[in-house]
Order: sequence, then structure tokens, then C-alpha cells
Amino acid sequence: MVNDASHAALVRRRAIFWMVLTTLLWGGSFVFNKIGFREIPPVNFLFLRFSLATLLMGLISIRRLAGLNRQIVRKGTLVGLALGAANLSFVLGVSGTTVSRAGFLNNLFVLIIPLICYLVWRERVSRATSAGILLAVAGLWSLARGGAAGFNRGDLLSTVCALFIALHIIAVAKLLKDEDVYLVTLVQFAVVALAGALLSLLFAPPLAPFGAVSAAALLYCAVFPTVICFTLQNTWQRYTTPAQAGLIYTLDPIWSMLGGFLFLGERLTGAEWAGCALIFAGVAAPLLVRRMAERGRISPELEEARR
Repeated sequence: MVNDASHAALVRRRAIFWMVLTTLLWGGSFVFNKIGFREIPPVNFLFLRFSLATLLMGLISIRRLAGLNRQIVRKGTLVGLALGAANLSFVLGVSGTTVSRAGFLNNLFVLIIPLICYLVWRERVSRATSAGILLAVAGLWSLARGGAAGFNRGDLLSTVCALFIALHIIAVAKLLKDEDVYLVTLVQFAVVALAGALLSLLFAPPLAPFGAVSAAALLYCAVFPTVICFTLQNTWQRYTTPAQAGLIYTLDPIWSMLGGFLFLGERLTGAEWAGCALIFAGVAAPLLVRRMAERGRISPELEEARR
């Protein structure tokens, strides 16, 4: 007979497995976006991806639609605007830089969140986070030195994307309480799709026919890193701590870098490798300190530095 402690440990292991899989699917989206952009302009890709995701999420949530109300629509719209800004800057950033660089730059959201919380709500920034920010800044400088184009427009937009990811996460935490997760997600996807439609009409060239490879890339991005990842994250993250979840999510740029290396033939210079390593260390180190504190495996001195 399985006792409660064994059951809880089993659930945690399952949660870790599904969350690691989530990061793998997210990392793959960098590669598949890049492939899709060969025939589909980035803004059009955004519109098509979230239109398809909205349709799929609507089918999944069809039995819940009776619970859709003004509050869910209002909050889902506000959170959806942040999600739309994050995804617009994401596609424009990835289209202008390598997926390796974009992956690490997007992951800066982990450090931007505490900065925003300090500026807006005066929440204290730990010393470990401050040290992580300094490492990340050094990484950005090293990235700027590496590569033929230095720190280009795509890199800048990928960094801006990290800001909007942080704003989206904060908006979810502050605005959403007991609302139906599926319905809120459906509204978010619909808002991004509508924004993509408007931007496509205003700025993107007419959509031309595209081949099977681009269609497959579009389908992957609509299904796996959008519908499935949102569902997995909302289902399993509750069984981990924020620090553990943050550490797991640092795998995302590792997968994107491997995908760029294996499928797109991307190669990094020494300075780029150093920059990515510094950014990764800057993001992971504060999370690791927090995780060690949660497990009681940290010295009083480090605990004080964390605060």
C-alpha cells in the first residue's frame, strides 16, 4: 500500500518530468519558428499560430464555455495583451538573430520579474538576484562582442521579449485568482490572434501559399509550445516550488541552442559562448540559492545573502 509521503513524492517526480518536457517543447518552438519564417512572414506566422491555437483551445474548453463571463473576458484580455506583446517581440526577435542567442536572451525574464516587483511594489531584491543581474549584464556585453553583427536588432527584440514575458507572468499572478484556467487561456489566445490579424493587415505583406514544411512548423508551434505547454504548465507547476520550477525552466535555452546546432547549423563564437554561459549563470544561480534554502541545504551566510 502506498502511503501519503510516497504518493506525494511520485506526484513531484511526475511534475518534474512533465515540466522538463514542457521546456523541451518550448525550446523546439525557436527552431520551428525559424523554419516557418522561410515562407511565412513573422507577423503572419503569429496570427496563424494563435488562430489555430484558439480553435484547438476552444474545442478543448467547449464544455466550459457556459462559464465564460465578463470578468474572465476582461482579465483574459489584459493578460492576453501582455502575451501578445511577448509573442510579437519573440517572432520579430527570432527572425533577426540565431535561436541560440534568442533562447538565452528570452530567459532574462527570470531576473526582470524581481526588478519590476521592486520598482512597482518595492519588493526587496535579494543579493543573489543582484549578483545574477550583474552576471547577465556581463553576458549581454559578451554577446555584443560576439558574432558578425554584434548585438543586433533581433537581439534587442529578444531582450524586449524577456520584459514582456515578465509582465505577462506578473499579470497572471496579480490578476488571475479563481478563474477557470482553460477559459482564461482561451481568451488570451483569442486576443493574440486578433492582434496578429490587425498587425498582419496593417504591416505584413499578403500571405502567399506555403509548403508542407512551413505548414508542419506552424502546426507544431500552435499545438505543442502553445496549447499543450500551457496545459502542462497549469496542471503540474502547482506540485513544485517556484524555485524548482524556475530551475527547470532554465533548460529552455539549452534545448533551443541544441536545436539550432543540430537542425539549423548554427555555430557560436567564443564570445557568444561566454555571453550565453554568463546569462545562464546569472539566471540559474539565484534560483539555485533559493532552491537550496527551500531544502534546508544552505548556510546561514548564504541565506542572509539571498535576502
